Amino acid sequence: AQIRYSIPEELTRGAFVGNIAKDLGTDVGKLAAANLQVLSDSDSQYFSVNVNTGVIMVSERIDREQLCGQNPRCFLHLKLAIENPVEFYRIEVEILDINDNPPAFPSDEVSLRIYELASLGARFPIQPAQDPDVGTNTLQTYHLSANENFNLNVKARTDGGKFPELVLERALDRELRAFHHLVLTAEDGGSPPQSSKTHITIQVLDANDNHPVFDRPSYGARLVENSPLGTLVVKLNATDMDEGPNGDIRYSLSSHNSAALRQIFAIDEQTGEIRVQGNLDFEEATVYEIEVEAKDMGSPTMEEHCSVVVEITDVNDNAPEVILTSFSSSLSEDALPGTVVAVIHVRDRDSGEQGKVQCHVSPDLPFQLRKDYEHQYSLLTSTRLDREHVAYYNVSVSASDLGSPPLSRHTILPITLADVNDNAPQFQQASYEVLVAENNPVGSLLVTVSASDPDSEQNSCLSYSILRTGGTDPGLDPTRYLSIHPTNGHISAKLPFDYEQTTYFQFQVEVSDGGSPSLRNRTLVHVFIVDQNDNAPRVHFPRAGEDSATQFRISPSTAPSALITKVVAIDADSGRNAWLSYHLVEATELGLFSVALRSGEIRITRALQDTDASAHELLVVVRDAGEPPLSTAITLVVLVEEKGPEALLGSEARAPDGGGLPTITVYLIVSLVLISTVSLVGLAVLGVRCL
Repeated sequence: AQIRYSIPEELTRGAFVGNIAKDLGTDVGKLAAANLQVLSDSDSQYFSVNVNTGVIMVSERIDREQLCGQNPRCFLHLKLAIENPVEFYRIEVEILDINDNPPAFPSDEVSLRIYELASLGARFPIQPAQDPDVGTNTLQTYHLSANENFNLNVKARTDGGKFPELVLERALDRELRAFHHLVLTAEDGGSPPQSSKTHITIQVLDANDNHPVFDRPSYGARLVENSPLGTLVVKLNATDMDEGPNGDIRYSLSSHNSAALRQIFAIDEQTGEIRVQGNLDFEEATVYEIEVEAKDMGSPTMEEHCSVVVEITDVNDNAPEVILTSFSSSLSEDALPGTVVAVIHVRDRDSGEQGKVQCHVSPDLPFQLRKDYEHQYSLLTSTRLDREHVAYYNVSVSASDLGSPPLSRHTILPITLADVNDNAPQFQQASYEVLVAENNPVGSLLVTVSASDPDSEQNSCLSYSILRTGGTDPGLDPTRYLSIHPTNGHISAKLPFDYEQTTYFQFQVEVSDGGSPSLRNRTLVHVFIVDQNDNAPRVHFPRAGEDSATQFRISPSTAPSALITKVVAIDADSGRNAWLSYHLVEATELGLFSVALRSGEIRITRALQDTDASAHELLVVVRDAGEPPLSTAITLVVLVEEKGPEALLGSEARAPDGGGLPTITVYLIVSLVLISTVSLVGLAVLGVRCL
């Protein structure tokens, strides 16, 4: 439930507000038993409740202006809480305004100073009075005491505020009356109304009716630019017929002068002397026109104006300026002589001969200046350019005037030569020789070819490739066996090499740059295969099958040192790897037979005896000189029989017919015959010559 009460402010303590028991329709005894409590929303406890009677009373002084200010309505809120059961009741107490505050001016005395020549209708605001009450109790109107010169006008604002102002209705005359005394009354609308007064004193000021006069309408002066600070320009003179402050003159620069001019010239307000306080620059201004005003100290002030014309004389104080109208800092190295690099505009802010400018560049550079017309030059190339020789130029353009002494300025133009693809790549070697051991692992690095290109950026980006043609064998494609990294030139093997198949080959490598069009070059790579001991000796004679022995027959009467047979072996390797040696490793009787270390001839070392065995088994090992050495073994069976003629021929143990000569033996016999014939013919020819 919510109950509303209205009471005026400033009630005494204990004043009756309302009966809560009656308004709630509740028995007073029930409220006392229900433990009634009063809760306030504010920090102060303005009200209390008598639980025995149910009456709400004022417990503290209530000032509506302090609580709510200028708000038209003011409320205080309470909460009543009871127990068994718990219930809350909201009470709203409206505080009504009473006229307990009179209007009040900020000051009891107000002073105004008004010139006697003030125009009719002029308004002079007065500080308004303040009334903290609201509604009809607040400030309502103003009253002005009777007088001949002023009326009262009250301005009302939208928020209800009222502001008084005096309106001049009749001209003032200081000589007739120097002071006016008025009373302004502020009154509120209370019952009874309250009011307050302020006393207004108006002083009529004397009029300044004579203005200053200069002794001439304008002044002139001539100065050299860059004159020292403090140089006197001119001294002004003005007079005023008035006396006292109205005749006291002060000089100043008019507000019509620019801010820049005020920084250059200053005037003494007492003496009227104009002096230099800033930099005088002929190039910025040749003539300065200074507006000067002379004011008296009257009230109101009266003033007079005049102008001062200052002419500036030029001196050679400005160096020439070099302005790049057009400039390209990057120039192609194949630019033809006469190519325009920059268009230069020169100027000198001085005048006459001091403003004429001449330009030149160093003769040591491949550039020259061409004068297009007055104040403009073109920078041209004078010779062919080569970026690989000089990639960057700092061209110094010197400009000097014809003053005395002359002034000059130097401007650096940085010019970078842009690369043109005019250089083919060059290999570091005309050809490369590579030694590669056979049976090399796949992917092993064989050699690195390297080329360089003096061009830059993309024109120097090199790419390597192996040509399919131009090698040792026109039908051989080297890319089948080799690969090359396109950027670093690493050449690797794609397959292992075999010395027994190929001992040497060559191929061409081509390098191309990234220019457009691309430039190329080639080099030749010679590859020599180095033999490795990867082939064991192979017995060609006598031939024997796997797990078999070769049989030979000798006569029991074979003489000592007689050739029984010869083991012939061949090794597919070369050099030391093919250098063979023959060794008798096992024999039925070790001392009966011997094998020649290099030739492989097997001979009987002594005469056969009856006690010797009829069959002798020999194990001959053929070993090469490689590292590590490889070997092959052959088993020979020598039968001692009466069939001597077959001793040298031998027969295979498993061959049905052993009557034919081995092919190697035929070759040996033919070679021996040819060598003997050639020797005899040579001896015969030698003998004929001797005869």
